Amino acid sequence: MTELNYNNILIPVDGSVEAEAALAKAIEVAKRNDQAHLHILHVIDTRAFQNVADFKTTMVEQVAETAKKTLDAYLEQAHAAGLEKVDYTIEYGSPKDIIAHQAPEKLNIDLIMIGATGLNAIERLLIGSVTEYVTRTAKVDTLIVRAK
Repeated sequence: MTELNYNNILIPVDGSVEAEAALAKAIEVAKRNDQAHLHILHVIDTRAFQNVADFKTTMVEQVAETAKKTLDAYLEQAHAAGLEKVDYTIEYGSPKDIIAHQAPEKLNIDLIMIGATGLNAIERLLIGSVTEYVTRTAKVDTLIVRAK
């Protein structure tokens, strides 16, 4: 039996407790897989801004700046844990499509580690969760991480 190592792990984060639990586990999995490359991803759902009557690009910029600060902290957390190959990306668009399809293809991902639920309970109720979509449609291994 051959040993399977993951080389490129995608960890989508949204600031939720579940995403932070997934990040902590992803750091450990990356370390155990011969220092796999950990790609932290945050997707700003631009659809959330389409219905704002007085839409301003400054709103998107503020959201992006907040995300950047959070991702900088996550990057530091990974480095402090001893992980060398780690980076992050902020993307704009549909989280489902970017996490399940675009990012894995672009980054040559072989494992997605994703939190069981995210922040958006209303979207989960109405059209299904991002996690459910990713596990159903991604072409790479996907591990769902539950916060304790």
